[in-house]
Amino acid sequence: MIEQDTIRLLRECDAGVRMGIASLDDVLPSVRSEALRQTLQASREEHDKLANEIRGHLDRFGDEGKKPNPMARGMASMKADVELAVDGSDARVASLITDGCAMGVKSLSRYLNQYAAADEFSKDIAKRLIALEDTLARDIRGEL
Repeated sequence: MIEQDTIRLLRECDAGVRMGIASLDDVLPSVRSEALRQTLQASREEHDKLANEIRGHLDRFGDEGKKPNPMARGMASMKADVELAVDGSDARVASLITDGCAMGVKSLSRYLNQYAAADEFSKDIAKRLIALEDTLARDIRGEL
């Protein structure tokens, strides 16, 4: 049970971190403010580091990980494209990212509770990813 919950939690973290990276990549070209750009790029780098750590841990279990749900990813990308085409302001970028962060925190918290038998290392990764999303949302709110 521990190994199954560990792998499942890591898969969800993998999907979440990939979704976060893709969302940041979607909005970065639209950012005008240098301060916001730096905040988003720094978070992108932290997401990358955590993604590599997650994949390394999944490799130990011989698991491929989990890509974000293609429908959810496509809808998020389309929403970003449409909203930024209508209003490409930094405020709109911030709104999109904070909404995504909130969804990520909610989902990852649910998975952390659902896979309670996961090993402590994997739970720590999930908690760090939750904290990363929460910090990004807070930092963005502080800049606008």
